[in-house]
Amino acid sequence: MKTKLTTFSLIISGLLFMSQNAFAADKPFAIAIHGGAGTISKANLTPEQRRAYKDKLKEAVDKGSKILEEGGDSLVAIQTAIKVLENSPLFNAGIGAVYTYDGGHELDAAVMDGKTMNAGAIAGVRHIANPIDLALAVMNKSEHVMLSGAGAEEFALTQGFTLVPNSHFDTDARYQQLLDARQKLQAAKLEQVASVEMKDLDYKFGTVGAVALDKKGNLAAGTSTGGMTAKRFGRIGDSPVIGAGTYAENGVCAVSATGHGEFFIRYLVAGDICAKVKYQQKSIIQAADEVINQRLITAGGSGGVIAVDQRGNIATPFNTEGMYRATRSNGELAQVLIWQDE
Repeated sequence: MKTKLTTFSLIISGLLFMSQNAFAADKPFAIAIHGGAGTISKANLTPEQRRAYKDKLKEAVDKGSKILEEGGDSLVAIQTAIKVLENSPLFNAGIGAVYTYDGGHELDAAVMDGKTMNAGAIAGVRHIANPIDLALAVMNKSEHVMLSGAGAEEFALTQGFTLVPNSHFDTDARYQQLLDARQKLQAAKLEQVASVEMKDLDYKFGTVGAVALDKKGNLAAGTSTGGMTAKRFGRIGDSPVIGAGTYAENGVCAVSATGHGEFFIRYLVAGDICAKVKYQQKSIIQAADEVINQRLITAGGSGGVIAVDQRGNIATPFNTEGMYRATRSNGELAQVLIWQDE
């Protein structure tokens, strides 16, 4: 009798396990990433450069999607994808971060968990190899939302982080951009405002970010950046500002932004998009388009966003010449684009 009961219990357990797996398999999951928006001219990118950007974007989105496909957490997926981009000199985050006017690097990052509405952000750090990791530590290991500068790095040490020299982020290409930017700013007599007027110069805004929906219905968003070329006075943009450059709320949407941060802060871009979805019942595509291509562009703001809603629908609008981006949904092949059509 005992053997029969044991066998019956095993059968029931197996059926329940199979049922749960089938239920999970039917749940939508999606991820979108970006590697910056701005003046990305087709004429200025060689075929080899295009392939390098697209290969790295595909690597990042594929790694994030794999975590989601296996039932993993949206926070882990975006962290994994963003670190791929932070560790590449192609993007303005981590290695390859742009230079400040004084010739150093100051990095910002943020993450938000749509399930709990918890968030973590760091600003103006100079010695953290992967800023997105520290943003997550602030969210999970502190009672705060945002830490900055030396204080953020002091906290990092208490969490076992190893600091790296500021030169860790150096690249020749970014240094040449700084020299060119200084020359243009000095010629235009704009040295005192520096990056505030950089939107008028031929530089892309190079923030990286990721948004994801996992099979449990949890949304998450993360953003990481080196800021604007030739920024001064400890300037901080929208990336670490919750509601401006980064936002996530379960049942609504997750957003990561890239562009001229001052405008994204003033117009609360990420939060505004989610508010349109939540309160006006607009689709994520319509909401994101209205904010980026109507409200923001009318105000003079340049940039774009990646956004995903609670059903796995993805929007990637931008009002600049191009935006490095990649998306994957429900195990489908990655879509990797730089301009509107390719």
